[in-house]
Amino acid sequence: MTVLEGLEPVRKRPGMYIGSTGLSGLHHLVWEVVDNSVDEAMAGYCDKIDVTLLADGGCRVVDNGRGIPTDVNPQQKMTGVEIALTKLHGGGKFGGSGYKVSGGLHGVGVSVVNALSKRLIVEVDLRGDHHRMEFADGGKPQTKLEVVGPAPKGRTGTTVTFWPDGRIFEETEFNSTTILERLQIYSFLNAGLEIRFTDERADSPETVVYKYTLGIVDFVRHINSSKTPLFKKVAYFKVPDADNEVEIALQYNDGYYEGIHGYANGISTTEGGTHVEGFRKALTSVVNKYARAANILKDKDENLLGEDIREGLTAIVAVKLRDPQFEGQTKAKLGNVPMRSVVERATNEKLAEWLDEHPAEAKLIVNKAVTAARARLAARQARDATRRKSALEGAGLPGKLTDCASRNSAESELFIVEGDSAGGSAIRARDPKTQAILPIRGKILNVERARIERMLKNNEVQALISAIGAGLGEDFDASKSRYGKVIILADADVDGSHIRTLLLTFFFRQMRPLIEEGHVFCAQPPLFSTLVGKEKVYLKDEVARQRFITERPNHKAEFNRLKGLGEMDWSELGETTMAPARRSLLRVDVEQAAIADEVCSVLMGDDVEQRKHFITTNAGDVRFLDI
Repeated sequence: MTVLEGLEPVRKRPGMYIGSTGLSGLHHLVWEVVDNSVDEAMAGYCDKIDVTLLADGGCRVVDNGRGIPTDVNPQQKMTGVEIALTKLHGGGKFGGSGYKVSGGLHGVGVSVVNALSKRLIVEVDLRGDHHRMEFADGGKPQTKLEVVGPAPKGRTGTTVTFWPDGRIFEETEFNSTTILERLQIYSFLNAGLEIRFTDERADSPETVVYKYTLGIVDFVRHINSSKTPLFKKVAYFKVPDADNEVEIALQYNDGYYEGIHGYANGISTTEGGTHVEGFRKALTSVVNKYARAANILKDKDENLLGEDIREGLTAIVAVKLRDPQFEGQTKAKLGNVPMRSVVERATNEKLAEWLDEHPAEAKLIVNKAVTAARARLAARQARDATRRKSALEGAGLPGKLTDCASRNSAESELFIVEGDSAGGSAIRARDPKTQAILPIRGKILNVERARIERMLKNNEVQALISAIGAGLGEDFDASKSRYGKVIILADADVDGSHIRTLLLTFFFRQMRPLIEEGHVFCAQPPLFSTLVGKEKVYLKDEVARQRFITERPNHKAEFNRLKGLGEMDWSELGETTMAPARRSLLRVDVEQAAIADEVCSVLMGDDVEQRKHFITTNAGDVRFLDI
């Protein structure tokens, strides 16, 4: 029997605390520290946070909150700083007085950062003194908490500087774009909070400042900036009481997809939860009542369905509550049952008032929902026609699909391959037991600009739906997917990137659980090959080629730029891109649904200038395959 003491469990099983030791886990360290500062802001004690990526690989977070307590706790015989940094379940978020609401409710946040850092320095400005304490090698104290000088006049707050441990993480280089996105959302959710970010690794460091005086109203406008709003106004209401606060902003656009993004105590609940359920139920009820009162819906007409009313909706549902119950450490879904009725009651009252006060906008909302209802009926007819056609054809699987022998979805993989030529190579290269091949011809329909009935008439979309076999849209059930992995295999050129983006947009809009549950991947065919002796070596990209040259300065053989998938020898394709033991796959995930919504709209919408700006700003950033 082994008992792990102090912070040892974190270093032994880091994935239990931060999800992974890859890039997402690395950035989780930043979120844990910033969350503490944001909690101070939500409590009303902090209005400025500075986040800096240091040139030597560290990260510094500074706030002007109250500062971690420096007094000795009589029970623990330790200062508040030591408790926060060395005790997994120590902090000010378990009692009733420290924080009314907080996101970091587990009390493991900054202590986990300490455990997974090769060095950490905490500084506290409090009562006119500047306190400092240093840790190293996974949280081992190097100094005592000591006063090292006076605090700047009138300043209180906490500074945490840490350097991730390369023995724990697969890589320790932070991605500035990832951090900027999250910091912007923190700022949107906390009206008036100023967050400044500086990347000192850049040749000419610049400071990006986020501050939104209108909070989530600005957030909705930001998401809808890549779409065409139905009207300029943003409906907004805020209902506080003793223990909870409900804040909702919404606006419609002329698109076909809903974007309801839930947050609880500043945490993104990508899987929704009771607050989102309460909002959806009330929205359906309020709009139907208004439509009947305004005589847009007649007595003989059926009520509009929720999916009709939510078409083209962008909404932020942000709640603050004591003792939030999230499902798991990832906090993806809010479970507090009373929040359903709290949000429902607030929406019923305040949204009904807003519709009455804005009859022109209310009419546009109802008319859009009525149009969506007609389209839903047309889509049902198209679905029925597709099903009848499939039944007549026999098995219901697309003719171009080369299926695998296994019926165990956990081991089965579907490769969606660009072009018939590459499809032929992939069929020869595959493992017929577990790997199925679906070639698609040309570029599939851009589903961002098409209603579902038009989508269902597209041959390539039909083939995808039939092959995966788990339905579409509201009816999609990821557990029925015939394949545990759906892998996009496209050329590493501009056309390949476009096809990949079209497919990812389709999955995000029509089969989103497939992405959320980690079933969608992008294959990474190598760009270069070279000979080392008689052995052919494959290199993933230009970065890998430069690293290879650095490590082998005397290498004389030429580097061959590999051609498209269709011109690759089948054995080469199998060896480099399809064989599980040697291939490189990029798993697609949606950590921030609001950002993914915006990116899909920018890349696949009608605003050419906005798309051009996005591409030039993010060129070369592989993360945008992940959204």
